[in-house]
Amino acid sequence: MGKSNENKGERVAIVAGLRTPFCKAGTELKRLRTVDLGSAVVKELVQRSEIDPREIGLLIYGQVVPSVDWLNIAREVLIGAGLPRNIDAYSVSRACATSLQAMTDVAQAIQLGQHDVGIAGGADSTTDVPLKVSPRLRDALMNLQKAKTLQARLKAIASISPKDLLPSPPGFSKEPSTGEQMGEAAEKMAKMNGITREEQDRIAFESHRRAAKAWNDGVFKDEVMTMLAPPFDTAVERDNVVRESTTLEALAKLNPVFDRRHGTITAGNASPLTDGASALLMMSESKANALGFAPLGYLKSYAYAAVDPAWQLLMAPVFAAPKALDRAGLTLADMDIVEVHEAFAAQVAANLKALASKEFAQKHLGRSEAVGEVDPAKLNVNGGSIAIGHPFAATGGRLVTSALNELKRRGGKHALLTVCAAGGLGAAIVLEAP
Repeated sequence: MGKSNENKGERVAIVAGLRTPFCKAGTELKRLRTVDLGSAVVKELVQRSEIDPREIGLLIYGQVVPSVDWLNIAREVLIGAGLPRNIDAYSVSRACATSLQAMTDVAQAIQLGQHDVGIAGGADSTTDVPLKVSPRLRDALMNLQKAKTLQARLKAIASISPKDLLPSPPGFSKEPSTGEQMGEAAEKMAKMNGITREEQDRIAFESHRRAAKAWNDGVFKDEVMTMLAPPFDTAVERDNVVRESTTLEALAKLNPVFDRRHGTITAGNASPLTDGASALLMMSESKANALGFAPLGYLKSYAYAAVDPAWQLLMAPVFAAPKALDRAGLTLADMDIVEVHEAFAAQVAANLKALASKEFAQKHLGRSEAVGEVDPAKLNVNGGSIAIGHPFAATGGRLVTSALNELKRRGGKHALLTVCAAGGLGAAIVLEAP
């Protein structure tokens, strides 16, 4: 399981990847908690790969939507998946880049020789969101619990008014440092970068068209498991956000959500609240060879970046991408596949525009030339988060699995993945085919 010597110079292999169907909040997976989703996908990943669970030394897992029911989701996922309980497990959170953080943490542990085999991933149920009670209701409930007499109980109840009974939305629904919802920040990015409504709707349309085609062509068949959710009478086999029949005309009719008078962001060109989970099985290259596994691919390089949330909240991937490419010794033109997480179509368009801009590179990146233009034929070729869905902590695992499988289908060599995240964070990963 563990090792004392360092694996310097060894590549980190992604041996297998799997996810649940991604379902819109409040639909087919609504009765499953985040830990249930994570346990299910990790258990299935181990069974499908046929790895001896005793070979696994580490599980790093994450969630974005916090829960009051467990302190360390990774540990509960491991136990729920039926894995040996002497396997180390800890949790991470980097907002929407959480499963990428889990992946790179596992990679570091492998490269340092601490472990040969690890599992990384993330899950979120945006249906099962904790709600806050008012401070007065909280105090009354605590006093009621401690009350010894009827008089004390009645006094605790009398201290609250009807308005104290109303739950309030969680604080993480807005950016704490700015008070902006993410959609409001995306609206600002659309205006700052001259991104039109038509451009955003076109990105959303392509996302749905390509995702529908991928499902119909069997592209996702081996990377999406079947789920049985309570009341266990129907198998959930596909993402239920994908709209095969959507049209540009239908998207154009939707009303703006965040700026109702002058806005361009609608429910149609933004990713929806989604439930789902993903997981990756990772090994040192020598261990994969010793166990007879044929890797899907290798982690070539990665980078994280941050920007001021009050500036352009979702622009950090543009800062992370050139760092990851430089560390890989490659350029954007060398990429056969580019996966850009679609939080909002406006964010995708703004990121692509900045990558292609010499002026942006000189002003913000300290580079004399633009990072480069992304070929539309290489971008999100099987759809993106707008169509497939976005269970926050699970999206990175989906991107890695999908990109490596697509490289194999195309006979490609390298893929670039970028993810924007709350707090003004961004991540970029370069993957290499076997």
